[in-house]
This record gives sequence, structure tokens and C-alpha cells, in this order.
Amino acid sequence: MTTLSPLFLSAAVLLAAPPWLPAAHAAAPQVRTQAPGFYRVLLGDVEITALSDGTVTIALDKLLTNTSAAHVKDVLAFHHLGTQVETSINAFLVNTGKQLVLIDTGAGASFGAHGGHLADSIRAAGYRPEDVDAVLLTHIHGDHSNGLAIDGKAVLPNAEVVVARRDADAWLDPANRAKVRPESVHVIDEALAAFAPYRKAGRVRTFDGPGEVVPGIRAVPVPGHTPGHTMYELTAGGQTLRFVGDAVHAKDVQMAEPQVTIRFDEDAAAARRQRETLFADAAARGYIVAAAHTPFPGLGHVERSGSGYAWAPLNYSSLR
Repeated sequence: MTTLSPLFLSAAVLLAAPPWLPAAHAAAPQVRTQAPGFYRVLLGDVEITALSDGTVTIALDKLLTNTSAAHVKDVLAFHHLGTQVETSINAFLVNTGKQLVLIDTGAGASFGAHGGHLADSIRAAGYRPEDVDAVLLTHIHGDHSNGLAIDGKAVLPNAEVVVARRDADAWLDPANRAKVRPESVHVIDEALAAFAPYRKAGRVRTFDGPGEVVPGIRAVPVPGHTPGHTMYELTAGGQTLRFVGDAVHAKDVQMAEPQVTIRFDEDAAAARRQRETLFADAAARGYIVAAAHTPFPGLGHVERSGSGYAWAPLNYSSLR
């Protein structure tokens, strides 16, 4: 029997290979970065850009209250999630054509590399942090206001910071360290640092009650999560959008069960009532909701679903 050499066999295989088969290449290296953190929608002639400040993983079975850890685990499993949930930190940039307004500022340095990407997202979206005219804070908590300053320097150096007086009174007075919940003392310390360059420059303004706070955007007080927690409402082109801050933290649990609260609520009962009212109103009126912690870009509608509600993300648009 004739024995074929290995060299002959290799040549035969190559000659038999189809001519259209591409040559083998070494595996391309993985990139492991996400797309730039912005997404745009139009409301009439107003441009809204959702900005990602990053994500932070939180233990919802330990943080959600007025429920049980076992139930939270089961609900999250139904939505293909574990109890450690990667949670978006969203901010929103509104260009009215006359003014550039930022809703919330993200976490700054609070979460290390997991947050603090606001300035990069602003630049990726075609703007500069220096372009922002006004910052409207839904409330003073680190993941919404610490992005005002990093290492003592204003991130948005030309912006006026606008916040509800009740939140300013609660979190910008050092004397309140002895009055707030022990787990909230750090909020005061962080807020004093974040606001410092703006207060020094005379660029902080407070307001009371509902009403227009910058042209075209009105405040809707919803105290509970913090004393001055505020939604902002924009109407243009026959549509309405509400920036709802921390009215919802865990959509996969709280949409169906709005009575579920979270340890971050300063007044959990009031926060629950505000959420129940918001969900009912948003479902009835059909306006767009911009939420800080629903998956980026955090834009969608609230729909009735059985005895509760469901989140319906906005359909993707190329704006063309």
C-alpha cells in the first residue's frame, strides 16, 4: 500500500478548498467600549439629548423597601435580571434654540470610573460643558448633583444652578448634619463641595412652588424622595415631556408595584404617593417621561398593565 506524505496531504487539502473560502485571520481584538453616551429626540423644534453619566450596580433586593427581598428576587428573575442590577445614570440636555439647559449632572467622582462621564457625553453630543446656560436639578443627591464639580472645579463654569429652595435648605446648611438621617449626612458634605464654586460665583438660584423656572420649562414639585424633589415639564410641538428625576428607581419592580419604595427616599410614604400619582397621570395623558435611572436613554411612556403599569421605551429615531 502506498503511503502519502503529510506534505502531499496538505497540498491536496488546499487545492480542494473552494476558491471563495477566505483565508484564515487571527481573531480581531475585542474593543469593549460602548457607543458614545448620547441619544437625541425632537419635541417640536426643541432638541432633547439624553446623556449617559455611566452606570452603577446596586443590590435591589437589599435597597427596595415595602416589599421583601425574596419577592424582589423573583420579580427581577422574571425580567432576566439578578438582584445586582446595573443601573443607568441619565441626564438630559435641552436646546430650546435660545438656551442650553441641563437637567441633572450625574454622579461626578462619587462612583469612580462607573460614573462621571457627563462632560465626555456632552462633548460627544456636539456641545461643550462651557455651553450650558442653566442646570435644573431635580434634587440634591450625589448621583444627580455631584457632577456639578470635580476636584473643586466647576464642570459647567458658565451655568446658573437652579434648585428648589426646600432642597437647598435641607442639604446646603452644615447645621443640618445633626438633623438628617444618619445615612444622609454624606449628602450634605457632598452637596457643599459640589455647589461651592457656583455659590462663590453667585450662580445658584432657588425657587418655590410650581411655575416656569427658565423660559419654556416649568417646575412641578413632587416632595418625598427629598424635601424639594422636583419634576420639570417641557411642552413643544403639541407634545409634553416630563423629566421625573427619582420618581422611579427600579422600573422592573416599581412599574407593576408603585407602592415599592427605596432606602434612598427621605420620606418613603410621600415618595410612594408621588410615584402613584405620576404613573396614573402619565398613563392617562400619554406624555413622554425622561427618567434618571431607567435603562439609557431613559425616555419612554408609562402604560397601564393589569393592576399596575409598564414602561414602553420610545421607538428609535434617526431624526432624518
